[in-house]
This record gives sequence, C-alpha cells and structure tokens, in this order.
Amino acid sequence: MFRRVVVGISGGVDSAVSAYLLKKQGFEVCGAFMKNWDLIDESGYCSGEQDLEDAHRLCRMLEIPLEEINFVKDYWLEVFGNFLKDYEAGITPNPDILCNRHIKFNRFFRHARERLGADAIATGHYARTNFGPFLEQYNEKQAVRLLMAPDPIKDQTFFLSQITADALRRTMFPIGSLTKRQVKQLATEVGLESYARKKESMGICFVGKRTFQQFIAEYIETKPGPFVDVDSGKEVGRHAGLHHWTVGQKCKIGGCLQPYYVLRKHRETNVIEVASGHDHPLLYTDMVYAEQPVWINTPPGLKRGQVVRCEFRFQHTKPLVGCSVIETEENDDRIRLFVKLDKPLRAITPGQYAVFYRNEECFGSARIVQPGPSVAYSKEWLLKREASL
Repeated sequence: MFRRVVVGISGGVDSAVSAYLLKKQGFEVCGAFMKNWDLIDESGYCSGEQDLEDAHRLCRMLEIPLEEINFVKDYWLEVFGNFLKDYEAGITPNPDILCNRHIKFNRFFRHARERLGADAIATGHYARTNFGPFLEQYNEKQAVRLLMAPDPIKDQTFFLSQITADALRRTMFPIGSLTKRQVKQLATEVGLESYARKKESMGICFVGKRTFQQFIAEYIETKPGPFVDVDSGKEVGRHAGLHHWTVGQKCKIGGCLQPYYVLRKHRETNVIEVASGHDHPLLYTDMVYAEQPVWINTPPGLKRGQVVRCEFRFQHTKPLVGCSVIETEENDDRIRLFVKLDKPLRAITPGQYAVFYRNEECFGSARIVQPGPSVAYSKEWLLKREASL
C-alpha cells in the first residue's frame, strides 16, 4: 500500500538515518529539502547553504533523488508574520509548533502527495504512532494516535501537537523508536559518520547567530517603557519594548537586593510588571485558560461541560503534570479550555501551547490565552505585602 515515500532531508543526522532506514526497508524513496527562509534578505546569519550541500551529498550516497521545495512565501505568511504580530502584542509564540502545523505537515505533506506522487511522507522527528515507524501496522478503520518517543529528552510530540490526524495517518517516523545515541551510532556504522559528527542546530533558525534581542529589533520598533515592581507599585527600571521580554525572564535591573523577573506585560500602557525573586509566589498558578484546541485524538470523555483527567505541559523539556480539563464554548463560538493543574507551575506564558497527554499518547494542544489567578493570594502573602506598602 505504501510504496513511494518522500522524506524531509535537513542535512542533519536524524533525517539522514531516516532516509537510510527507508531505503533499507525497500521503499521508493525521494528526498525533499525545504527552503523556508529567504537567505537573500538576510546578512548571512541563517545560512542554509551547507545544509543543502549536505542534503545533496547524502542523497548521492543513498542513490535517491532530491527535490528542493521553496516554502519561503508560505512560511512568511503563515508562521513568521504571525510570530511578529504576537510579539508586537506582547505575546510569546512558538514558531516550531506553527512550522510543523502550517509547513511540514500541511504544505509539504500536500506537495509530496499531490505533486510528487507520495503514498506517505517521512520525517526525522523523535515521535511514534500506533501504525509503526514504517506504517507497517496501518489500519484504515483505526484512528491514528501520536505516541511519545522512548527518549524523553528528544521526544518531539510537543512540537507535533497541532498537526492534523489526516497528515499523521500517512507519516512515517523511522527513528521514532530510537534514542539519539542509537541514531548517531547507526549513522557511524553505515557510513554516515560525518552527519553524526555534525553540530546540531539549536534555537530558531531565522535568528541565527544574533541574540534574540538583536534579531527582533530589526522587525519591531523599539518602544521604551517602565519596569514596575508588582509589590510596591514603584518604577524600578526601564525596558526597550515589550517584545524583548517574556514571562518568567530575568530582568537586567541594577541596584536590587535580588533579581527581578517578568510577571505580566501590559500592551495598553507599555508597562512590564516585575516580581522580585525567581520563586516569587505571583509567578505561580495552578489554572490555565486556553482556546481553539486542535485534537489529533479527542481525550476520551471530553464533552462540553464534562471534566476529564489528562497530563499537561507547556514547555517540552518540563515534566508532565496531572490536570483536569473542561471544555466550554462562548457566544463567539470559540472553543475554550479551562485547565486545573494538580500543582502550581511557574511562568505560564500567553501564546505558548497547553499540550495534553495521557500515558504515552499526545492528544493535541490549545493556545494559552492567559494564566489563572496566582497561588500567591494566601493570607500569609497578603499580610506580608500589606506590611511592605
């Protein structure tokens, strides 16, 4: 049923080993290199030339064709444009989740199926499905389930939580059941040692070697404003713009007994409220409001007004936390989720994603609108705050 597979080739070891395994399995394999960022508009910070050269070299070694696909316009409109709008609004987005949703598992998936005649696509993500790494257990009558990788550090289901079930049904994750160490070891054993030695790309591609502050300043106008201590209500410093800061981030404010951290950003007044101390109680909450969920599989039992138990994370490296979820719908027809966490978490950030799991399955995610009330409003904290005013 699945004969021709188009695999995304990035020039790194994960996609290299994925392509090798597909070829070894006997599939008719075609490589695809996606160009998502226009290098002509940049100053050499995010060069993909070496990655493209490595992709061509790999495909020559494996004797498979390589298709270069330009998604620059799509990426700008569907990922980067929204990324800038969010930062201008004081919201912190997640471009990796948006890229997977709009580009890799939408534009690329459709291009591979419709123009390249693919029966399925493959990527080098560390993730699994119930259909197996090569769709060997595919069942057209069965729902597809996104499952966590055995490597907890490299597991990428968090970043895949907004893709559609239709795309996932025809996606292979050849290395999804392997650890990073096993992938590098296999690469070395089969003659792909140069890819195993290659330095991994970290962070957001289009930022490149600049600091994020340097990068974002090229696209969003600087608008200075005050840092205000949430406890005293007094101005304690100045910032260069809301877009330079995210909730929970340490602020560079001199003359303080202990460091300040971003608590809230106010677009209307351009004020950033800050809290003194990394573990200030106001930075913690056990409630989250999110909206417009994308479900690969709807959590069993989730119906309007019904409470279901799941596990939650909003940062892919953090441990899962138990939670209760209830779905509501307001007059504007937007589906909203109220999430009550089993324990408070620090710096829940608007614009990030609430990703839901149960056991090893990732159900999907919803964009966080705002954190709930802080756990700080205890009698002890209120008395302490009153004494300081």
